[in-house]
Amino acid sequence: MKVSFKLRSFLKKPQNIILCIMFLFLAYLTLIPMIIMIKDTVTVHASEAMRLKKPIGSFTLNHWFKVLFDKENSWSIFYKPFINSLITSLGACLISLVVGGVYAWLITRTNIKYKKALSTLFIFPYIMPSWTLALAWFNIFKNSLVGGTPGMFASLTGIEPANWFAYGAFPIALVTGLHYAPFAYINIGGILRNMDANLEEAALMLKSTRSRIVRKITIPMVLPAILSTFLLVFSSAMSSFAVPTFLGLPVRYQVLTTQLYRTMNGSQKGQGYAMALIMIIIGVGILAFNQRMTGVRKNYTTITGKSSNIALVNLKKARSVISIIAIILVLIVSVFPLISFALESIILRPGNYSPSNFTLQFWIGTSEQNKIANSEPGILLNPGLWRALWNSIKLSVVCAFSAGTLGFLVGYAIVRARGTKLSTAVDNLAFFPYLMPAMAFSAIYLSMFSVRRGIIPSLYGSFFILVLIGTVKYMPFASRAGINSMMQLSNQIEEAGEIIGVSWWKRMTKLVVPIQKTSVISGYLLPFISCMRELSLFVLLVTPQNRVLTTLLFQYNEKGWSQFSNGINLLIVIIVIFVNTLVNKLTGASIDKGIGG
Repeated sequence: MKVSFKLRSFLKKPQNIILCIMFLFLAYLTLIPMIIMIKDTVTVHASEAMRLKKPIGSFTLNHWFKVLFDKENSWSIFYKPFINSLITSLGACLISLVVGGVYAWLITRTNIKYKKALSTLFIFPYIMPSWTLALAWFNIFKNSLVGGTPGMFASLTGIEPANWFAYGAFPIALVTGLHYAPFAYINIGGILRNMDANLEEAALMLKSTRSRIVRKITIPMVLPAILSTFLLVFSSAMSSFAVPTFLGLPVRYQVLTTQLYRTMNGSQKGQGYAMALIMIIIGVGILAFNQRMTGVRKNYTTITGKSSNIALVNLKKARSVISIIAIILVLIVSVFPLISFALESIILRPGNYSPSNFTLQFWIGTSEQNKIANSEPGILLNPGLWRALWNSIKLSVVCAFSAGTLGFLVGYAIVRARGTKLSTAVDNLAFFPYLMPAMAFSAIYLSMFSVRRGIIPSLYGSFFILVLIGTVKYMPFASRAGINSMMQLSNQIEEAGEIIGVSWWKRMTKLVVPIQKTSVISGYLLPFISCMRELSLFVLLVTPQNRVLTTLLFQYNEKGWSQFSNGINLLIVIIVIFVNTLVNKLTGASIDKGIGG
């Protein structure tokens, strides 16, 4: 009787019902696939049964031996790509921290001009797909030594960029670092803007120099943000697939993600699953270390006794020069890539940038006109591209709705049941997909859903598997937005409605959601934009029937049809920026809220 009463009392609270349902949902879609993938790393697959002389499904450690201990293959399969990943990831961290940190300091702590414009434009590379800068770099600095056609720089100057400059570790680290520099800018700039100015004022009164204040006060204050940014950028760079594909494969510079894609597309899926598991362990370890070092913010302090009169550094005569240099560099990184895509999509013969070589046939040309691209119709007349565009928009809308709704409900339930074991378990499960590299997560779903399991048929090749993996992968964004918004909302508001007999559904639709409208919409916007620009999450799972824009771009790039790949990339960037701007204007929600201005 006592147990029955406790159960009824437990189930009377909507947050407990939500937590129970989401625990089962997330456990099935995160933990079970992980267990199946681990099993696949020690299981004989059909493609290797004859070679290993073992029955399909039997136990084997051959995959792990080939990846880690085989003298002939381990270096090329795992260790060399792993070292390459470390080099490019560490380089990306250094670049993102230096560039993002410098801009954050200039905008928050100096009297630099054009603060609002700098703050807005600096976020652009992060809004755009990660490969945007990679493709722009390739367009500008490719040489005739690799690929046969020179880029813009070689065509205009006659100077062929060296291979190390055009391809490989250097451009991968630079482009990835510039892509994540806005992330460093937001983290570091937020601390600089809100940190107590009394310490700096006291140091100034004691006649300390500006350089000494930066070394002894400013940097130690932002050190937690620097460490957090370093670890998160490192984890993201390690799991990057598109950038190494565009800038590494021309010279066969393999990193873990490109090697994983190559392995999974071959006949060595067991080795691929072993590599995916290693990537997951690395990702989980990095982010667990980050949480241990920086902790988790438990509350929001809105009123403090800090001084708000921050003494800005006077750049004096250098103000105009530094301001102009800063705005030019931002324009080069955020706007010039779009110009390069437009230009590359209208040149008939690559490497020739004279006006006489311009044509619109790759946009509006018929099959007969585009003999150069295997009679592929122009972008705007291409049925395959329109199907891929529709699939991308449909997938992004469905994933945004499902991930946004479920993420908000998870955030609501976690905060309302805060401190319980069930709340903590669901919080960890909801965040778990964020820890896993997208390519490894895709490999997990390929392992679980490519065959029939019980009453669940094979989902491989279906649109539903893309929706499923997108929903689970992007739910952490929406759940974090939901948790943050609910932590700012007092329980008393909802309790008042409950006291007068208002139903839970009405309380949510009439009180909670309207009050936190901006945060809720952000929870939908983040998955939509992430899905529109995603490649590595879907590249292992798509088929010709459910191809999306990003995988179509990847296919055209592999075929060497640069005009089409540049045009599609421009189309994706325009859609992403348009949606972000439209939602921002209509609701105030946006992923590019800067810290300056």
